[in-house]
Amino acid sequence: MPSHTIDLSASLEDYIEAIYHIITKKQVARSKDIATRLGVSRASVTEALRTLSKKGLINYAPYEPITLTTNGSKTAEDVIFRHEALKRFFIEVLAIDTKTAEEGACKVEHAAPPEVIARMISFIDFLQACPRGGNDFLQGFAEYCKRGKTRSNCDECVSSCNLRPDTQPR
Repeated sequence: MPSHTIDLSASLEDYIEAIYHIITKKQVARSKDIATRLGVSRASVTEALRTLSKKGLINYAPYEPITLTTNGSKTAEDVIFRHEALKRFFIEVLAIDTKTAEEGACKVEHAAPPEVIARMISFIDFLQACPRGGNDFLQGFAEYCKRGKTRSNCDECVSSCNLRPDTQPR
């Protein structure tokens, strides 16, 4: 997992993430593209660009295309990694719809420590590998969230699991 070493506000993380995505599509970013993507004024963009430039994350000069430095790319990739990991957890584990998961990931990505996100990813991987977990378990939870009850009683569920002999419940 990437390690986020530059201290940025949530707003600046949004800017670096937007710049990264724009550059991925267009090779360079311009302040008008950033303003449009984030729904902010050009003056706000200019101020953020100056700050990101001072932190060594972007190459910026007024009226010139904006590019990311190596450190800027790493920082943006870290923000995006956290965002995608959270979104995946919200959708796959918590059975939250994509739109709500996206909104939640945007908010939580700025506050969650890397250790929390790493543990969430490990939990998803564990659930998919564990004979008592897996997609059936996750789908069962999704149904529980929709209906407020399990699809069967726990004894029926456990007895129908295809568990290896060494993992049978005691």
